[in-house]
Amino acid sequence: MPTRYVIVGGGIVGLATAHRLMLDRPDADITVLEKENAVGLHQTGHNSGVIHAGVYYKPGSLKALLCKAGSRSMVDFCTEHGIPVTVCGKLIVATDESEMARLRALHERSVANGLQVKLLDGAAAKEFEPHVSAVAAMHVATTGITDFAQVCRVLADLLGKGGAQVRLGTRVTGIRPDRVLTNHGDIPVDVLVNCAGLHADRVARLAGADPRVRIVPFRGEYYELRPDRRDLVKGLIYPVPDPQFPFLGVHFTTMVDGNVHAGPNAVLAFKREGYGWGKVSVRDLADSVGYRGMWNLARKHWRHGLDEVRRSLSRKRFAASLARLVPEVTPADLTPSGAGVRAQAIRPDGALVDDFLIVRRERQVHVLNAPSPAATSSLEIARHIVGQLPTVAE
Repeated sequence: MPTRYVIVGGGIVGLATAHRLMLDRPDADITVLEKENAVGLHQTGHNSGVIHAGVYYKPGSLKALLCKAGSRSMVDFCTEHGIPVTVCGKLIVATDESEMARLRALHERSVANGLQVKLLDGAAAKEFEPHVSAVAAMHVATTGITDFAQVCRVLADLLGKGGAQVRLGTRVTGIRPDRVLTNHGDIPVDVLVNCAGLHADRVARLAGADPRVRIVPFRGEYYELRPDRRDLVKGLIYPVPDPQFPFLGVHFTTMVDGNVHAGPNAVLAFKREGYGWGKVSVRDLADSVGYRGMWNLARKHWRHGLDEVRRSLSRKRFAASLARLVPEVTPADLTPSGAGVRAQAIRPDGALVDDFLIVRRERQVHVLNAPSPAATSSLEIARHIVGQLPTVAE
């Protein structure tokens, strides 16, 4: 009898895991459960489309290893299946001398990760981005862009053609050792893989696991440059990240459709799938503000958090942050775009889980932290997960 694998979550990590299972274990019985009526609607469908190179991550970490490999395998996958993809490179920009030490440290980390990077002076940076303001920059040659929502649709199609089931509109309501309970009946299971993203900690608890972290949702809001101002940005322009702040800061991304996205900021979302200030869930908000780890995080970063809220509420402040990178940008150049929600795992002491967190229990694997660069890394995360799964029911 074939081993019955049930994957909870139809985002890019869940679908990639099911696809890798189908390739590596052709006799497996594979079912993907997705509560929405389409795949890739949440983190995957709301991200910036960047195929990251692996610049930011600690050498030897899962993020560093899987992102570097994933940046290659994702480009290959997109090319093979006719999904728009461009390896355009990006600039990480130091706008004044105070950022130079951080830029050099980032360059050292990138070299340690085996990446193709080059330090540039301000004049050389302008050869890549004529409108940028930089005393120096680092060019990352292997950064690319694609449409990860389309990647999800292709993966789902491949799964269907290969005999796996992708069951849409199917919400998990309970988990037993031998079956998964859903709003459309019970599904027999031998091995469970939890790729539920924004709800991964809750699914882990349903399965009897103690996640020891909590997912806290952070909304990232985007603007777009007006079509007549898109020529201000040729590719991707990022600031040098501040290690005291847990997010990268607003940046520019030229998308595969030619739009130029600007953002995101990072504010606490009042709902795990809260893509605007008016989206509120009492349960989700109580989970966040009632969590000791959230209060510990807030004590460390309340000034940064307040700045993010102010920037969220003021297009002028948002534009001013962008103008540090490209001084010609004004509030009039920006039009509101979409927003995404990052599923960030936080420990009780307030520390953000900074690596992918993938935990195995008996006949279960739980992906408990997989924000960016999870989309880039998804095919390699899948390979890593499948390597941990039992080949027969235990």
